[in-house]
Amino acid sequence: MKIIVLYGGLSPEHDISILSATNVINALLEADYSVQPYYINKEGKWLKAPLVTEKLESDTLLQLKQAHAASWGDGQGLTSTGVWIQPGQIAEDDAVVFPVLHGPNGEDGTIQGFLEVLNLPYVGAGVTASATGMDKIISKQLFDQAGLPQVPYVYFDKRDWLQDQSRWIQKCEGNLLYPFFVKPANMGSSVGVSRVENSQELIKAVDVALEFDRRIVVEQGISANECEVAVLGNDDIHASVVGRLVKSSDFYDYDEKYINNTVEMEIPANLPEAVSDKIKDYALKAYRAVDGTGLTRADFFVTANYDIYINEVNTMPGFTQFSMYPSLWQATGLNYRDLIDELIQLAIRRHQAKASIRKIY
Repeated sequence: MKIIVLYGGLSPEHDISILSATNVINALLEADYSVQPYYINKEGKWLKAPLVTEKLESDTLLQLKQAHAASWGDGQGLTSTGVWIQPGQIAEDDAVVFPVLHGPNGEDGTIQGFLEVLNLPYVGAGVTASATGMDKIISKQLFDQAGLPQVPYVYFDKRDWLQDQSRWIQKCEGNLLYPFFVKPANMGSSVGVSRVENSQELIKAVDVALEFDRRIVVEQGISANECEVAVLGNDDIHASVVGRLVKSSDFYDYDEKYINNTVEMEIPANLPEAVSDKIKDYALKAYRAVDGTGLTRADFFVTANYDIYINEVNTMPGFTQFSMYPSLWQATGLNYRDLIDELIQLAIRRHQAKASIRKIY
C-alpha cells in the first residue's frame, strides 16, 4: 500500500511538521509501506519528492527545493529537490494520505476538507473535529456543553480590541486573576502565547497574539501540573496512560519545547489511580465533544488538590522523537510502528464507512 505523506505547510509550525514527517516516514518504511512524500513549502507550493526507499537520516532531507527533477540530497551540501504539482495531482487509487501538518492550513480542517473533495482516505480527525479542535474558543464552548471543567477565560476579536481596548482589559481583570495566559484562538505549540502579570504586559501580549489570529483567548493562570492523554479510535475509542510534563518554569515557549528540548515527560504520571481514571474519562468525553476520529491528544491542568481542568485538544499532535503522543502509547503497550499502522487502518475503515453511507443516496 502506498502512503502519501503531506508535510510542511503554511503555518508557523512548519518546521515541527518536517520533524514529525521524518519520524513518520521512517516508521512507515519499517512497516513495509511504499512512501510518497509531498512537501508544501512556506510559499504554499506543493512539491513532489521521490519515493522514499531508505531511512531518512536527517530532517533536512525533507526541505525540498523546486527543480525540474526530484532527487534526494545527502543531508549536508546536496539539497533535496521536488517537482512542482497542482494539489489535486496527489490523488492515487489504493493510497492513504497521512497529513503530518500542524497548525493553521493543515490541522484546522482545510486540508481535511480538500481530501474529502478528492475522496481520499486520510489519517486523523475529520473536518469537524479538526476545525473545532484547532479553534480554542469553539472547543471551549463545546467542552462547556459537555460538562468538562475549565479554568475561567475571556475571549474577543481584533475589532473588539481596537474599538475599546480599555473595556476588554477591565473585563479580563474583572473576571480573571493575574497571571493570565494570552493565546491566539487558532494556533498551537505555544506560538503567539504569552504569560502576563499586569495590564501593560496584557496589552503587549494581545498585540503579539493578534499577529497570528484575529481572535484571542485570555485564560486564568493557575498553579498546576500539565498532564496529557492520547486518544485513539473512531467509534471504538481508547485512552492511553496519563503523562505529565515535568517543568522547571511556569511557561514553556516554542523554543523550549522544540529547539532546546528542555521539557521532560513523566510517563506514566505519578497520580492516584482515581485521578488518572478521571482524566482519561474527561479525555474520551472531549474526543466525543469535538467528534474526534483517528487520534487526538487531550491536555489538562491538575492542581495539587487534584482538581482537573481541560486545557485543549490537539487533533494532529507532534510525532517527533520528543513527542508525548507516541510516547504515551509506547508506555501503554503500543509501539511507534504499530501505532502508525493502526492509524492507517482507522483511516481506511472510516473511508469505507463513508462510502457505505454514500451508496444509500
